Amino acid sequence: MSVFSEETRARAREIIARYPADRSRSALLPLLHLVQSEEGYVSPAGVEFCAEVLGLNKAQVGAVATFYTMYKRKPTGDYLVSVCTNTMCNVLGGQEVYDTLAEHLGVGHDETTEDGKITLEHAECLAACDYGPVMTVNYDFFDNVDADTALGVVKELRAGGRPMPTRGARLCTLKEMAVQLAGFADEREGAVADGGPGEPSLRGLRLAEQHGIAVPGFDPNTPIRSKAEADKAAAEAKAKAEAAKPAPAQTGAPQAEAAGAAANPPAADRKPAGDNAGAQQRNLKEAEAQK
Repeated sequence: MSVFSEETRARAREIIARYPADRSRSALLPLLHLVQSEEGYVSPAGVEFCAEVLGLNKAQVGAVATFYTMYKRKPTGDYLVSVCTNTMCNVLGGQEVYDTLAEHLGVGHDETTEDGKITLEHAECLAACDYGPVMTVNYDFFDNVDADTALGVVKELRAGGRPMPTRGARLCTLKEMAVQLAGFADEREGAVADGGPGEPSLRGLRLAEQHGIAVPGFDPNTPIRSKAEADKAAAEAKAKAEAAKPAPAQTGAPQAEAAGAAANPPAADRKPAGDNAGAQQRNLKEAEAQK
C-alpha cells in the first residue's frame, strides 16, 4: 500500500472522531473523498487505507466506492466536466454540447485528455432542469450553456485559466473539491460565495403568490417537532382512534370474519396474468402473423 501523507492520516482521524465509536464505519463516505483528494481517484491503495483505519475488509469498502459515481476508480483529470444529457437538458441541446466537447477534446465518456487536464462525462441528471442545458466543472454549475459557451469554458481550462461558474465560488481542482467533500473548509481566497436561488428556481413560487395558491392551514412559522414529540402525537392519535371504534357484535363475528377473508384472498394467492403461457404463445403467433 502506498503511504498516504501524514496530513491525510491526521484528517482521517479527525473524520472518524466525528462519529460515535460504535458507528465509525459511517465515516467511510468522507474518507473515500479524502483519499481521492490525495491521489485524484480512489485507488486500490485508497480502498486498503479506508479498510485499515475503519477495521473493515476491502470488499466492504470497494462495494461502496463502486456504487457512487463521485468516487472515481481510475486516474481523473484536474477538471471533471460533466454535461447533462438527460431528458430536459437533452431536449434543449445537451447532447450537442457533449458531442462538441467530445470531438474537440478527442475523448469519450469517462475518458481523460492526454495532458491530464480534463475528464469528460455525460451525466444522467445534474438537478438543475430550470437552467438547462447545464454542465458542471468539478460539481460547480455553468447554466444555460450551448456548444460555443461550453467550448469556451473548456478551452480556458486547458489554457490554465479558471472560468467563473454561473453560480457558486471560484473553480477548484477535483482534488481541492474532494477535500471540501470530505468535510474540510477550503481556505483559498474566493473559495466561498454567497447567493440565493435564481428566478428560474423561484418561478413556481412566484406563480403561486400571483394566483393566491397556498396549502390550506399552512403556517411557515410552525416549529418542526422532534421525533419524540411526533411519536408521542402519533401514539395519542392511534389510541384515540381505537377508543372511538364501536365494539364488534359478539354473535356471528367469527363467521363474518371468515367470510370476509374468503371473499378477499391475498393478492399473492392469485397467479399473475403474465404467467399464462398459453396466452403468451397465442399473442406472439398473432403478432408474427401481422408482420
